[in-house]
Amino acid sequence: MLNVTINSRKISVPEGSTILGAARQAGVSIPTLCHMEHREPIGACRVCLVEVEGARTLAASCSTPVTDNMVVQTHSVRARAARRQVVELLLSEHDGYCPTCDRNRNCELRALADELGVARLPFEGQKASHHIDASTPALVRDNSKCVKCRRCVTVCAEVQGVGALFPQGRGFATVIGPAFTQDLGGVACVQCGQCAAVCPVGAISEKSHVEAVWKAIENPAKTVLVQTAPAIRAALGEEFGYEPGTRVTGKMAAALRRIGFDGVFDTNFTADLTIIEEGTELLTRLKKALVDKEKVALPMFTSCSPGWINFAEYYYPQFLPNLSTCKSPQQMFGAVAKTYYAQKIGKKPGELVVVSVMPCTAKKFEAQRPEMNSSGVQDVDYVLTTRELARMIREAGIDFTSLPDEEMDAPLGLSSGAADIFANTGGVMEAALRTAYEIVTGRELPVTNLHVTAIAGLQGIKEAALTITGTKPDWRFLEGVELKVAVSHGLGNTRRLLEHMKANGPSHHFIEVMTCPGGCIGGGGQPRFTDDSVRLKRIGAIYAEDEGKPMRKSHENPAVKTLYDEFLKKPLGEKSHHLLHTHYHEKKPH
Repeated sequence: MLNVTINSRKISVPEGSTILGAARQAGVSIPTLCHMEHREPIGACRVCLVEVEGARTLAASCSTPVTDNMVVQTHSVRARAARRQVVELLLSEHDGYCPTCDRNRNCELRALADELGVARLPFEGQKASHHIDASTPALVRDNSKCVKCRRCVTVCAEVQGVGALFPQGRGFATVIGPAFTQDLGGVACVQCGQCAAVCPVGAISEKSHVEAVWKAIENPAKTVLVQTAPAIRAALGEEFGYEPGTRVTGKMAAALRRIGFDGVFDTNFTADLTIIEEGTELLTRLKKALVDKEKVALPMFTSCSPGWINFAEYYYPQFLPNLSTCKSPQQMFGAVAKTYYAQKIGKKPGELVVVSVMPCTAKKFEAQRPEMNSSGVQDVDYVLTTRELARMIREAGIDFTSLPDEEMDAPLGLSSGAADIFANTGGVMEAALRTAYEIVTGRELPVTNLHVTAIAGLQGIKEAALTITGTKPDWRFLEGVELKVAVSHGLGNTRRLLEHMKANGPSHHFIEVMTCPGGCIGGGGQPRFTDDSVRLKRIGAIYAEDEGKPMRKSHENPAVKTLYDEFLKKPLGEKSHHLLHTHYHEKKPH
């Protein structure tokens, strides 16, 4: 332990601590732009400058280690003046017009300028180059707003293991973007949106579908349905002043009705459907391997995260046969809504517009994939992020906090607690185990409160094993089998898992992969800024939502049973195969 004095307060910190970490331990906030939790500091923005007694120059607190008996002034006149000048210089080349920027309510640069008392810009200089990159279905980049903090570079390379963004050039001419200043559409970008989630300004954001959705709602010839992903209910409230982890499921349903949607449904319904189809597929693969001695692709990977699908198509096409053939719950919903539900209300598929509210920017890409039109038209028409939904609620003049709690519409709004936990890393796996184990044995999963704790939490790669005993007669081949599962979240962790498999062979039967850290609750379209403390609060809210439901297993959902009785007939059947399943193919950058 080292002794350090922060603003006249003496504290002890572990050796290796930075000044920034020590200050936070002492309850002192030092502004930063480039710093990211759990990542090596780069000291790029210089906003976190502090004064160290005896030092000739100011120190970047994020990258300067504490030494024993160090004395630091974090907000001295000299430090504050230096920070102000750094922000003034950033603003002098920042070509942002705040009133029309989509970050005008939560821009970190603007907040810094206010905190530091920047009242005017003393520097008149050249503005950054203006280039709008709208080459992908999910993301838009505006180089003129970039402050070169490199957070997007860090999250893309170190967290996601993709490396689609790089700093190029030197000094004022530095450009952050794909290699050789290409657009994102020309490189192996998985469109996860984590770059947009960590960007402090409006340099990277989701491609908005808000205006298109308003036009659809106002079109009397269209019946507009909306589905909401499980992660939304634990995060939307943050846009309206609620604490992270506040569940606003009922208010969200009420707001969607007041916006004007003709049907307010829940993606959780098709999350339950996904578990039935995916669980049956896993059991089928295991039977082929263990009884028929066929060579089948094991382990089976989940396929509900479109960023992960992109990642596999670009970087690991050899594992594409291992992907579950199930479409994601979003796409299953679109296919079911435009066939089964359309028939129920006497509409043709083309007369329905399906809108998704998702925590994920990659869902915008997924919706327009050529595989996603099994209803005869595009199954999901528009995708809104959590942030976009909040924008529509404000545009509609809705006082969100005063709304009553309302229910989702039937029949596509009924869901189990197992569907809720799809939002969390480990949740899809736990939901699948709840159903698969009970199908095979006739008994509940033998864990406390139905939670598989080994695969919960924020550890990057998690593993669990479950020995199957007391099977039903049809499942005797699984008697005594130790079912081995793994969970990965964040594509950097997934890359490590896949490289281990390539070197050592498979060691699991079933693997869940989520693109974003923490799972969907930490998606690229969620309210900013998401760190581990926020992720854990959202995760806790989702588990509470699950635990508060009387129905907590997907196979118990009566609306899903009715769907099979009236329409699909059976899991992995002919109609299910056509509407709910697909295959993916190797991709190369343009």
